[in-house]
Order: sequence, then structure tokens, then C-alpha cells
Amino acid sequence: MAAPPFHVTDDFAWNLEHFVIPEHYAPDLASVMISHGLIQDRIDRLANDICKAYDFHGSGARLHMLCVLKGGHQFFSDLCNALKKLTLVGVKEPPLTFDFIRVKSYHNTESSGDITIETVGIDLPSLKGRNILLVEDIIDTGATMSKLVPYLQSYEPTSVRVATLLKKRTPKSNGFEADFTGFSIPDKFVVGYCLDYNEVYRDMEHICIMNESGIKRHAK
Repeated sequence: MAAPPFHVTDDFAWNLEHFVIPEHYAPDLASVMISHGLIQDRIDRLANDICKAYDFHGSGARLHMLCVLKGGHQFFSDLCNALKKLTLVGVKEPPLTFDFIRVKSYHNTESSGDITIETVGIDLPSLKGRNILLVEDIIDTGATMSKLVPYLQSYEPTSVRVATLLKKRTPKSNGFEADFTGFSIPDKFVVGYCLDYNEVYRDMEHICIMNESGIKRHAK
């Protein structure tokens, strides 16, 4: 069974001055919510949970990971690296394969509910009989996963599970719960670690809360 997510309280914040923040981003940010080091520690634990869930060191089947682009890229990359380290010894068959899928649902700071799914060179019929793990950056309203999971299930995989770095506590949630969750966070708009605001801030190492002036400056 997966460990419960790390619960970030509603009023938690780290001062920006305690971290190295890109100078061009600092005026747009209110605080650091999750440091890069803490992200890496949680990913290591998630990798352990996934190894146990799929029984990689026993009779486990191969896992096919689907990275949800673009926001999930960094989490996906670091999670794959953590899984590779755990499966260097004692695993007789290659444990992982992967593909990419693109989903868009945000307009400015809001999840729009209008979900667009683009497969990126995936042979969808080949998903039949596979164990699929969707790797997502953040679950907000749950609308994206509520559409994407049934879409993939229509191709008859053995299983479809979801790993998300962040799960937002919001009254707009439809109740969707991931199988593996890194952090439970308050209903605030966050950027960094490949999470963007209109394609900006993806390259920050930490996950930060935006301030109102930053939101206005990059709004479209």
C-alpha cells in the first residue's frame, strides 16, 4: 500500500531569501512551498511504493509508464531515475518501458475543464494487456485524469494507475484520487519544477507560490 501524501498545511510558506531563486522570477513569487530537496526525497519514497505495488523483485510484470506532458516531464524523469536505481539488482526482466502523452486543460491559473488529449507517437492498440502508470505533475479539479484514464482503459490494458507529484485540496475537485501521490497542497497556484504559468517558470528547481503581480504580468 502506498504511503499517504506529505500534507502541506494551508498557511505553510518558506521565505524566498532562504533559497537560490532565479533573479528574473523572484519579483513574481510570494514564497517557496516545496523545496527541491524535499521533492527528491518524496520521489524516492514514491519509487519504493511503486516497486512494491508492482512486485518488481518478485513475479511482477513490466510497467509501461506514460508521462503527461509538458508539466509532468521533470517528475517523470526523476521518478524513472529513482526506479532504475531500485531495480539494478534482483530484477530478472526489464521492468520499465515508457511513452509520452500531451494533455492541456489550463487557461491562465484555472483548470478549464476543456481537455485536449494528444498521443505522441504511441501505438495505442499496443497498450492492450499492459500495466499502465500515468505520471502527472498535479491533480487540480481531477477533470483531466477523469477523462484520460477511461480513454486509456478503452484500449484494454491490464491496469491503469496514476502517480502525481501534487494533489490540490480544492472545492472544485471531482474526487479523483491518484494511486501514488507526493504532496497534498492547499488551493494556491504554484509554479516551478516544470509546472508553468503560460509556459513560464518551468526551469525553477523549487515549487513556489505566485503573487498577484506575477500572475497579472504573465496573463494571456
